[in-house]
Amino acid sequence: MKIRFGYVSHALSLWECSPAKTLTYTRWKAMDEAERMEKLVDVTKQNLINTLRAVHYNIAQQIPLYRFSSSIVPLATHPEAKWDFVSFFQEELRQIGDLVKQSGMRVSFHPNQFTLFTSDKGHITENAVTDMEYHYRVLEVMGIADSSLINIHVGGAYGNKEKAVERFHHNLLSLPPLIKQRMTLENDDKTYTTAETLAICKKESIPLVFDYHHHEANVSDTRLEELLPQIFRTWDSIQLKPKIHLSSPKSEKEFRSHADYVSLDFVLPFLKMARELNEDFDVMIEAKQKDKAALQLVEDISKIRGVKRTGGATIVWK
Repeated sequence: MKIRFGYVSHALSLWECSPAKTLTYTRWKAMDEAERMEKLVDVTKQNLINTLRAVHYNIAQQIPLYRFSSSIVPLATHPEAKWDFVSFFQEELRQIGDLVKQSGMRVSFHPNQFTLFTSDKGHITENAVTDMEYHYRVLEVMGIADSSLINIHVGGAYGNKEKAVERFHHNLLSLPPLIKQRMTLENDDKTYTTAETLAICKKESIPLVFDYHHHEANVSDTRLEELLPQIFRTWDSIQLKPKIHLSSPKSEKEFRSHADYVSLDFVLPFLKMARELNEDFDVMIEAKQKDKAALQLVEDISKIRGVKRTGGATIVWK
C-alpha cells in the first residue's frame, strides 16, 4: 500500500510565503479606480509568486500533494469588484500549471463553507456556482483543469436534512457539467455524516474526500469498516487515487479544532483499517503547521514496522 501526503496552501518552512494575502472589499471601495486596480494586481502578483515558490519547495521536498489557496485572486467573485485577472496573469498561471504537470504533483482547491448547494435562497446557489466557476477558471488557465479537483461540503441542513439534500440535488443542476466533473464532496464534523455524504456522492457520481477527524466528531450509524471500501469506489469514475483528509483534535474540549501537528495515535486506527484494503491512496494533512506537520507525520509513520519511506512525503506499507 502506497500513501502520498501533502498539505494546505502555506509552506511555513519558507520565509514570508503566504499565497493568500488579501484586499477587503471595504478597503477596495475606499480607493479611487486607478488605485483599486493597482492594488488588486499587486496583491495577486504576490500571491502567485508565493504559490510558485511553494510548488518549487514541494518538488524539492518531494511533497506530491498540494492545495492551492482559494484567496490567490482577491475579490475575484465579489459582484461589485470582480475583475478580469486572467488578462493580467495568464502567463504566471500557466507557469505554475506547467510546473505542476512536469512534477506530477496532485493539486486541488477547497472553497470556503459558503460555497454550498443546499440553500433555499437562489442567490446563495448563484454565488456557489460563481465561486466554483472561479476556481475552475484558475485551473483551466493553468492548464490542469482536467486533472485537478475542487472540494466542497454538502452544506447546511436548515432544520430539515431530507429537504436540504433534495435541494442539493436540484441546485447542483445549475453547475456546468464540466465543473461538476472536477468536484468532490467531503463529510463534515457537525451536519452530514460520512454515510450521508456517501449516499449523495453515489447518486451524483461524485468522489468522496473522506475526512477521518470529521468522521470521529460526527460518527455515522454505519461502521467505517463497511463504508471505507465504498468510499474508495467513488473514485473509480475519474480514475484518480482516493484522497483522505487527516488531522487530529486540538484537545478533548476543542475536539473539532485542528491541532498544530497530527497525532499518530489518533490516526493510526484509520491507517490500519485502510491497510486491510491494500489500496493506494493520497492524504491531505489539515494541521496548523502545514508542511511541517505533513513531513512530521510521514516520519512518525515510517518508524512503524513494515513501513518504508520512499520519498519526502511518500511511504509504502507492506
